[in-house]
Amino acid sequence: MTFEILDTLSIPGDPLKPNDDAFAHADNAAVVLDGATSLGDPLMPGGSDAAWIAHFGARRLMAHMRDGDAPRDALRHALIDARKSFEGLRRRPVKEKWETPTASMMFVHDHAEGFGALSFGDCVALVKRPGKDIEIIGEAFDKRAAEARRVAKLAAENGLPPASGANRPEYLPSLRAARNRVNSGRHWAFSPDERAADHVEEWIVAAPRGTIVLLASDGFLALASDYDACDSGELVDAALEKGLGALGEGLRAIEAADPEGRDFPRFKTSDDATAVLLKLA
Repeated sequence: MTFEILDTLSIPGDPLKPNDDAFAHADNAAVVLDGATSLGDPLMPGGSDAAWIAHFGARRLMAHMRDGDAPRDALRHALIDARKSFEGLRRRPVKEKWETPTASMMFVHDHAEGFGALSFGDCVALVKRPGKDIEIIGEAFDKRAAEARRVAKLAAENGLPPASGANRPEYLPSLRAARNRVNSGRHWAFSPDERAADHVEEWIVAAPRGTIVLLASDGFLALASDYDACDSGELVDAALEKGLGALGEGLRAIEAADPEGRDFPRFKTSDDATAVLLKLA
């Protein structure tokens, strides 16, 4: 079974800053990566460490799939590539774990039963089989609700509007402490650490030809998970009927009407938003 790409979108949260999201696709695979916002000075050349890990990871994953790797092997090899590049190009060694670039990921690939999915963090795949209800692959909705509660709590404790930016000095100690737990226990991410391949979440999804799959970063999913603009099924329907570009415009209009995040608590007014709409063919 092959993947027919119907539409794609990737827009930065701030047009003057790097897009920390990335996507890529091949005939038999597609991926969305969402780089975790950097919490300090960059270690890598370029716009941001978060953008580097997302874009590097997307390119290398698809390169290894095109070379014929099995999906888990492609992931492991891309993580090794990331480690080698990070160690070779970083300005200095990491002092604390929070400095290491990481990304959430939803990586789908062909499978005899339909498709397989490998996931880190809060990217999502929404699956619409012909004549069936939506199936949600990933934990993005739960993670988004938890983050909204966390933002509201931090903002209230510090007397700030929620969408003050993740790099506010009042927020940084809590965010860095959480980031220091990444790549341990149950908290793994796409990163310069090949051990993460042993901890990736995996699904085999039975699906016939004609099934629609929407891959999305949490910034795009916010239409359904945060802003109550639609539910997950309506989001897929709207992507098919209106196109991802129109949904991106609607997303930014909602955020512009609530710039401080008081109605919808979040760390910044607008996050990077990425989506890939595909059909199993």
